[in-house]
Amino acid sequence: MAWLRIALAPVLLLGVLWFVDLSDVLRQLRQAHPGWLLAALASSVASNAASAWRWRSLVRWLGHALGVARAMRLYFQGMALGALLPGAVVGGDLFRAVALRRGGMDTWAAGLSVLLDRLSGLWMLWVLAAGAAAWAWHGGAQAALATWGMPAGSAALPAAAAVLLLALPALALWAGLRSPWRSRFATLAQRPGIRQEFGRQLLQSALVQLLSVGALACAGQALGLAIPFWTYAIAAAPTFLMAALPVSFGGWGTREAAAALSLAPFGVAAPAAVAVSLLYGLIALPQALAGLLLLVAQRRQATAA
Repeated sequence: MAWLRIALAPVLLLGVLWFVDLSDVLRQLRQAHPGWLLAALASSVASNAASAWRWRSLVRWLGHALGVARAMRLYFQGMALGALLPGAVVGGDLFRAVALRRGGMDTWAAGLSVLLDRLSGLWMLWVLAAGAAAWAWHGGAQAALATWGMPAGSAALPAAAAVLLLALPALALWAGLRSPWRSRFATLAQRPGIRQEFGRQLLQSALVQLLSVGALACAGQALGLAIPFWTYAIAAAPTFLMAALPVSFGGWGTREAAAALSLAPFGVAAPAAVAVSLLYGLIALPQALAGLLLLVAQRRQATAA
């Protein structure tokens, strides 16, 4: 089905741009403020560096030595593959797991480190969104949040959602596992330092997502959007999730469609929302290019050796 994704990815993006009026999107992109774009790039780079740091922590907790420099290199190389290959983040995640396996790590542990790293980030993204919704609800933004599907009068709903999101992923994962896998995860839960690692993952994932949302907010500021930070924290959850689905190149198209739908309840017109999403995707390209150069350099070194 890879050929189908290759064909559909540009069609999906072009369809979104056609629907929201391409000329309007291009006009807004041309007016983007360079200073805010640099701030968005810096925030995005910091977010990805923090992601590599978080993944390294998991790998080391699972018993494999991984230096900071190598973790950063593998993470940005994975970003390059995720941007170049159909399947969004899947290709980059597989690359990281295979690289650890070739470095001597157990296959199951190598794959688990990447899976837990991805789940840690997505989980915290939705917790952050629920927390932002709770903050906004009690700050008087019920009308906008009701458009998102939160019924009037449910003031405790966003806070309750944040609490549930802390427990539901683990419960759902455990319920869906077969007996052999449950025993493996039960053994994993008894590893020394699991509480400390869980705490580190909470803090690191919170930092990663705050920086990612910050990059999205800076992209919005570059276009002159006067909306509060919490709106980006809420809209980022479906936007980033759709970008991670293995149905496109680097999330192009799915991310823009999700951004248009997610920012609409907060008064952001579809062309502006798509332009914000495009800027967010564009600031990832220099980082993917850096990862690609690292891949090429590594390949040349291996050929010379």
